[in-house]
Amino acid sequence: MILGGVVCLLLPFGDITALLGLVIAGLGCAPIYPSVIHSTPAHFGADKSQAVIGVQMASAYVGTCLMPPVFGFLANHISVSLYPVFLLALLVLMVVMHERMLPIVKRNK
Repeated sequence: MILGGVVCLLLPFGDITALLGLVIAGLGCAPIYPSVIHSTPAHFGADKSQAVIGVQMASAYVGTCLMPPVFGFLANHISVSLYPVFLLALLVLMVVMHERMLPIVKRNK
């Protein structure tokens, strides 16, 4: 869904398509954080889950605090039209990090 939203943002069909893209991308992002937190004990064990959830929450807060200013800097110095590219780069980073984490999760089961 996130990729679909980013694609809608990249399409040159006007404001309604861009708004629809933001809504679709937002709906795609919505279940990720709660699902990751909920599945942590199953992936890392109940004994380690508290520490892992702490790292997950800290990372989420750091991302929430850093990403808007990072994009604001890019928008001021380059162009606000980079927003879909910025979202796409974050999506690729998220997928790569997830795939790199899979062997660790499998090892800890």
